[in-house]
Amino acid sequence: QLQLVESGGGLVQPGGSLRLSCEASGFTLNNYAFGWFRQAPGKEREGVSCISSRGITIKYADPVKGRFAISRDNAKNMVYLQMNSLKPDDTAVYYCAADRNPSPVLCDVLSLARYEHWGQGTQVTVSS
Repeated sequence: QLQLVESGGGLVQPGGSLRLSCEASGFTLNNYAFGWFRQAPGKEREGVSCISSRGITIKYADPVKGRFAISRDNAKNMVYLQMNSLKPDDTAVYYCAADRNPSPVLCDVLSLARYEHWGQGTQVTVSS
């Protein structure tokens, strides 16, 4: 059964770093684009970053450009989100999601509806 499990969230001070991990099981990552999304209290879920099936295309939402980095290791069935220079506005539940899209160059950071599979989320809190 296809499953995504996020980990690595926690409490961090402003300016700090966290690395989120998404472990996939029950399917082969080679045919999937992946995205990271987040949802803050009282706000809609929004895209943070995406990576195409072969890692050729990477996109970031404007608020995280230059601070976050997405990566994937298909051999290990893992997707990562390195988050640096964290700000209180980054506080949210972060979700990993998979889009069955074998294209090596396509990923979508805006359209949540494209993503068929979602993890349960991991809480990231940035506070002093």
